[in-house]
Amino acid sequence: MLKESNRFIRHAMTATDLGVTVLSFYVAYILRNQVGDVQLKPFSEHFFLLYLIVPVWLFLLFYFKCYQSIRIKSLRHILTPTLKTVLAGGFMIMSFFFAFKIMHISRALILMFLVIDLALLVSIRVCLYLFVHYVRTKGYNYRSLLIVGSGRRAEAFASILDKHKEWGMKVLGFVDYEESASKRVYNSRLIGSFSQLPEILTSNQIDEVIFVVPRSGLDRIEKQILLCEEIGIKASITADFYSHKLAKGSFEELQGWPLLAYTPYPRIEEWFVLKRAFDVAFASAVLLLSAPFFIAITLAVTLGSPGPVFFRQTRCGMNGRQFDLLKFRTMVMNADKLKSSIEHLNEMSGPVFKAKNDPRITGVGRFLRKYSLDELPQLLNVLKGDMSLVGPRPPLPEEVARYDMWQRRRLSVRPGLTCIWQVSGRNNIGFEQWMRLDLEYIDNWSFSQDFKIILKTIPTVLRGTGV
Repeated sequence: MLKESNRFIRHAMTATDLGVTVLSFYVAYILRNQVGDVQLKPFSEHFFLLYLIVPVWLFLLFYFKCYQSIRIKSLRHILTPTLKTVLAGGFMIMSFFFAFKIMHISRALILMFLVIDLALLVSIRVCLYLFVHYVRTKGYNYRSLLIVGSGRRAEAFASILDKHKEWGMKVLGFVDYEESASKRVYNSRLIGSFSQLPEILTSNQIDEVIFVVPRSGLDRIEKQILLCEEIGIKASITADFYSHKLAKGSFEELQGWPLLAYTPYPRIEEWFVLKRAFDVAFASAVLLLSAPFFIAITLAVTLGSPGPVFFRQTRCGMNGRQFDLLKFRTMVMNADKLKSSIEHLNEMSGPVFKAKNDPRITGVGRFLRKYSLDELPQLLNVLKGDMSLVGPRPPLPEEVARYDMWQRRRLSVRPGLTCIWQVSGRNNIGFEQWMRLDLEYIDNWSFSQDFKIILKTIPTVLRGTGV
């Protein structure tokens, strides 16, 4: 019954959101026609966009999980998926216009549509949030919880529920898990022992049982969890089993197998689709604009020294996946074989090799390296999906083999053309500081940080800093 109710609410919310989105587009069209000197073409010539907008919005609303339960969520966590949906949808529409060279649609119309749609979708959720919380603080629409556990963890968990009346979750009482007088929860809400749980479940109105037990006690609660299933009561287990510093726990499912996942890079994972879309759009645009440079550099490399134009090198990508990194060739043909003879020129600490006066570099190559023009072909790696625009630089397999354990976490995200290291001194920074800068980027990732790094990279490249 609860599942049917939740499904109805989710479908109703989805229909409302899509209806509001269509209305927002029409309102934006009316307003745009009344603002400014430009007269738009009839709405019938704009209607085809709804065939793009509606399915894209439908996909993004579910992708960003806009219809999960809001009972224990803050307003920020409720509104963030909506913001992501509108921003990602707007970016996709603009990319569609760019890819298919659609010029007759007013960009101001699209911007007005996005603002109106975001305002309406947010307003709906704010009103729903305030209404539901008001109802629950008055004692309606609540769930009765039974906590199976004893000691400080159980009391600490219950205190969180007690402080948030707006969640509508009332603790009916505690069931003593330890069955020991020295470890019992001594408060007025202790209603029985572990062995009495079947009787407690059948003689009380209980919506959910929460087991607050240690890892060592998981094998003891199997019968009780199956009993909850048999009776038809939801059972939950607190999963604070490990003291993670960075990874965030989440529950997933694989063909009926429940999984408790710990993700060490949650922020980048949430925005993966939009980050990838931006990578493809930006890399495509830069490749088109830099076509003359490609031709000029190809001629310069060919005339500068014998050998192929491009240099392919095996690098480690996300989670250690190996791929062929592309560069314009800047060294003589047998550069790899000569490396062992010039190890004494290495100016970097750690498992990387960097030499400012590397004798293997050609005259043309030195110029290309100074201004990072040799890395232009890596835009093809970005389009292919091996790399991103911003992220830790992809290391060599032999460098990774010499990493300390904590340094390997920089492989947990897609490598990039540029990162904090590139705009902070490059070869003037020691290896360990370089690694810490990459981890700082991963831990504090945001779109605004990516844009800042890209903007800082441009003057750094033009000045040839740190090479």
